Amino acid sequence: MVTSHKHVAHPKPMLWFSRDLPNLVSLAGLASALLGIYYAILGVYPAAMIGLVWAIAFDWLDGCVAKGMKGRTSEQSAYGANLDSLIDIVSFGVAPAVVLLSIGRFDPWYLPGAFVILAAAAVRLSYFNVFGLAQDSSYRGLALDNNVILLVALFVFRGAIGASAFAVVLYAMLMLLAALNVSTLRTPKLSGNWYYAIVAR
Repeated sequence: MVTSHKHVAHPKPMLWFSRDLPNLVSLAGLASALLGIYYAILGVYPAAMIGLVWAIAFDWLDGCVAKGMKGRTSEQSAYGANLDSLIDIVSFGVAPAVVLLSIGRFDPWYLPGAFVILAAAAVRLSYFNVFGLAQDSSYRGLALDNNVILLVALFVFRGAIGASAFAVVLYAMLMLLAALNVSTLRTPKLSGNWYYAIVAR
């Protein structure tokens, strides 16, 4: 969706839009992502992964809530779409980048990888905001929320892999996912039972 800057006479205050229920759900996802980032910096990775899982859950839930509501204006919908996209940068761009930096003990060698993650997220979301889904309702490239799903899944095996090897595996996986995010690969839009599976995790 292209961001519109056209003048609207006497628009509603910013916080009026934010109190819309789907947008409150989106903001709950932002809070979850912030917790994930906070605990990743501290090195408390189980708590960080829980925060990121809930960020995914709220990201999916806000769309379900929006679809179930009647009487939302086009302005509310447009505001919600932009808010959701901005929060996605934090949840699926900044958060995985911080996790990678933390696992690498903030060594400068991990900075290029963190940049690639952020750049891929920004490029992908910009493209999606303009062109949306493909005609068959699939995504062009791997959707960003899949990155965090796989990131969380990988952390299940962290103890078995070993710290040094895990850092290398994580780095390689996130670089591969970043490449897939901006590729021409078609991937289905996850919904329905996938939402409940992620929450249950």
